[in-house]
Formats: sequence, C-alpha cells, structure tokens
Amino acid sequence: MKGRVLIVAGSDSGGGAGIQADIKAVSALGAYAATAIAALTAQNTTGVYGVLPIDPAFVALQMKVVLEDIGADALKIGMLANAPVIDAVATEYEMRGGNVPLVVDPVMIAKSGHHLLEPEAMLTLRKRLLPRAAIVTPNLPEAEALTDVPIRDLDDMRRAAELILTFGPKSVLLKGGHLEDDRLYDLLLTEEGETVFQGERVHTPHTHGTGCTLASAIAAGLAQGLGTRDAVARARAYVETAILTAPGLGHGHGPLNHLHTVKDFP
Repeated sequence: MKGRVLIVAGSDSGGGAGIQADIKAVSALGAYAATAIAALTAQNTTGVYGVLPIDPAFVALQMKVVLEDIGADALKIGMLANAPVIDAVATEYEMRGGNVPLVVDPVMIAKSGHHLLEPEAMLTLRKRLLPRAAIVTPNLPEAEALTDVPIRDLDDMRRAAELILTFGPKSVLLKGGHLEDDRLYDLLLTEEGETVFQGERVHTPHTHGTGCTLASAIAAGLAQGLGTRDAVARARAYVETAILTAPGLGHGHGPLNHLHTVKDFP
C-alpha cells in the first residue's frame, strides 16, 4: 500500500458516490483512505432524499486528528454543502496541509438533479479552495456555474477551463460527459498546456458516482507520486472499466464496479 489520501466529502447511504465511492476507489488503486465526513445524505440510485451537514468545527476536527497522526500525501475534497464548512476545511488545510496536493471536486448537483451545494457557497468555494488546488475536476454544469460560460462543444470547454485556471488552481480537468456526442472529451488544462482525452460514450444508466470516483482515483495517483497527466490518465482508465463492469444495482442511476480492476492498477 502506497500513498495516503484524506478525503473530505459527504456520505452516500447508497454506497455509489461520496465517501463510500472515494474509499473504494482509493483502496482499489493501492492507496490508503482516511476520511473527514462533511455531510450525511439519505440517497439511493433514484435520488437524494435528505442532506444533513456536519458541524464545521467537527469536520475540521476530523481533519486535524488524521493529519496530526496518520498524515496525508494528497487531500480530496468532495461535497461540502455550505460556506461555513468550506471555510473550516480551507482553514484546516492551510494550517496542516502543507504542500500536500489538493484535489477539489466541486460537487454541486447530484445526478438526480438535487442541489448538494448551497448557492451562496459558490463564491466561498471559488475564493477559499480553488486557489489552493493542485487540480479541480468540474463537470460541465459545475463549470458553467463557476464561470457563467455556456458550454456546448470542446472550444467552449477550453474557454471555461481557461477561466477556471485564472481562479488559482494549478490545473483543471473539465469533464465533457454532459455533451451530446457519442465521442467523449475530457480536457486537462495546466499552466504548461492542454491534453484532450477522448473515448466512446458508454450508453448505460449505471454512472452514479463517476465524478467522485474519478477525483479520488486522481488523488490516489498524486499521493503515489504520479504526475498530474499520468494520474488523470490512470484514473480515467479505472473509471471506464468500472462503468463497463457495473453490477446493475438499483432502479435509477446505478453504482460502478469499483473493485473490478484492482489487479490492473497497482
């Protein structure tokens, strides 16, 4: 086991996204997962039925005790729900995170359409966490919310990613799964340039938790010493296989098969 990842995110009672998906992905890729739970959700494959934010001071305390004892080689941020929690997480990272790479997945809207980030928290996220991130991993609706740039094609993705990069992160991975094409594009933009990852769309409803899983897989790679591009490439391959081998659970957007590819991704 190589690489320690501290995950700060919400819990998914259905097990397909959030903290549960994060732990599975990090573990499958051979790293160690620790957690600070920032919110509880009551959800399954058909939707989110309730959200209970955790007291910001207790979220910070979870981070503090893990970082002081076990430590971390990367931090992954997922659902934080509101501005006070974002502030608490950012402050704790500033105090104890050091130069540990920070992966920020700006979770705003569940696949079911339920809002997971309070609208007034958007500015806090942009000001407190994005400038500290090694990589930010928005999907297209999240990127549109962050930038007010409508995204309809790859050129729009470039414009939005370039704008997000001005907020301070070292790199942006803009995920293109919400475009209509059968050909998928994920755009990685760094200060050194861009990489466009391409693939074929898998027509399946079993994609719940893909964003959480991808960001945690990237964090595992960074924790293990991979460069940003290699961490993203490995994470994308891992998620693709997890989608293709999804167990088909539930009556809505089902979970991935997080553990199928353990042997293929040392």
